Amino acid sequence: MNENSEVKSSRHQRPWLQGMVQAVPIVLGYIPVGFAYGVLAQKAGISAFNTLLMSIIVYAGSAQLIAVGLVSSGLAPLSIIITTFIVNLRHMLMSAALSPHLQSWRKPALAVFAYELTDESFALHATRMDGHERPKSETFAVNVTAQASWVLGTALGIFGGQMIAEIEPFALDYALPAMFIALLVMQITNKVQVIVAVLAGLFSLGLYLLGMQQWYVIIATILAATLGVVLKKWTKQPSS
Repeated sequence: MNENSEVKSSRHQRPWLQGMVQAVPIVLGYIPVGFAYGVLAQKAGISAFNTLLMSIIVYAGSAQLIAVGLVSSGLAPLSIIITTFIVNLRHMLMSAALSPHLQSWRKPALAVFAYELTDESFALHATRMDGHERPKSETFAVNVTAQASWVLGTALGIFGGQMIAEIEPFALDYALPAMFIALLVMQITNKVQVIVAVLAGLFSLGLYLLGMQQWYVIIATILAATLGVVLKKWTKQPSS
């Protein structure tokens, strides 16, 4: 048996281990961000049980950090639900992009996979599934390892939040804007998207300065997205 055959055989024998190794870069990012979420949730008045439960059930870092910020701002529950729903709509596109690689999976397995799909795990799966289907156990190992690290980071944040009186010196409140800046930069691929992002920020700031305190993010998002669709169609029209 040559060296390549031995490597392939090892991968088939330890798919869970291979998946855990592949998830290491995600783990390195999830533990500190999960820690920040745990601390911020504690400071927002969310109980330790609910903070940890959200990381297990919701498992959406950006939505969880947004929810913490909105809870601390005293917004109505309906506003929090709608905002986090809109933020997580991108998961439909990510699931649709990976679906061609999961056609042999049964619906229960697909449901579990979709439940644990995040921006970071999507990026990893899109790369490792490119052109061929990977072992199911290896794929689940990636997701389970990533979520376990997120829950671990949350637990550490809950514990650390009880010892940290002021979060400003640690700049943990910057975790949310930092995460969204990173997500925004990763998703922007053309000038139209840059314009839409800038318009959404300007609309949101303008509506907030005008006195709107609960719906300004949602309205700004809808306005900027609508203008983005119009601009995209306009730029695609052939010149006469």
